[in-house]
Amino acid sequence: MYDELTQVDIKKMREEIDYRANVLRPKLIAEVQAARAFGDLSENFEYRAAKQEKNRNDSRIRYLERMIKTAKVISAKAGGDAAGLFDWVELYFEEDDEIQRIRLVTTLRQNSLKGLISKESPLGKAVMGRRQGERVLVKVSEDYSYHVVIRAIEKGEDDETLEISSY
Repeated sequence: MYDELTQVDIKKMREEIDYRANVLRPKLIAEVQAARAFGDLSENFEYRAAKQEKNRNDSRIRYLERMIKTAKVISAKAGGDAAGLFDWVELYFEEDDEIQRIRLVTTLRQNSLKGLISKESPLGKAVMGRRQGERVLVKVSEDYSYHVVIRAIEKGEDDETLEISSY
């Protein structure tokens, strides 16, 4: 399985890898060495905490490297007036009688609390490629689905202001 990512996603992951490998890792190694000097390692909380933080950093680096290696690079260009990647979409949720504004993004940059919805999520899949005025079925599971109406689409483009997800 591969993740569909844009060139900006790849660039941001490389920047994070560079920061973690060249800035953060040396600091964390120094913290581990300083904590080791406190004495008995079996009862040394500082050593275990420093070691754990170093391992988390190394794990994140490996994760990002694997994502880059297995990624399928896609274009963020959407055709015509259909909802596409990085577009803002105003949706009317019939079930709740609510209007919500979302932005369709890659999985790496999703953050539902900020209205950044992955194109791979049930809502993102349902809305991608649809046009203003369409009533769309969002199938969450075999047992639950709901309808939304696309009220407006504001074209957007991939930019570097959207952060990649942390863990």
